[in-house]
Amino acid sequence: MENQVNKITQEQLEELQGFVKKINQAASQIGNLELQKHQLKHAAAEVQQELNKFQGKLEEKYGKVTINVEDGVYEPIPEKEDEASS
Repeated sequence: MENQVNKITQEQLEELQGFVKKINQAASQIGNLELQKHQLKHAAAEVQQELNKFQGKLEEKYGKVTINVEDGVYEPIPEKEDEASS
C-alpha cells in the first residue's frame, strides 16, 4: 500500500499563502506603529520636561503669571485668600 499525500491545489495554496502574507505584513506594520507611538510618547515627555524647566525660569523672572502664547502678554495670577494668609 502506497502512502497517499493529501494536498490542496496549487491555486488554493497560493491564495492561502497570500492571506498569511497579508496578515504577517499587517502584524509587522502594527508593531512598527507601536514602536513609533512609544518613541513619540518618549519625545513628548522630554518636551514636557523642558517646558516645565522653562516655565520655572519664567516664574523666577515674572512671578506667578498667566501668559498668552499668541502675543506674550502676561497677567499676574491673583493669590487665593487661604494661600495669602499661610
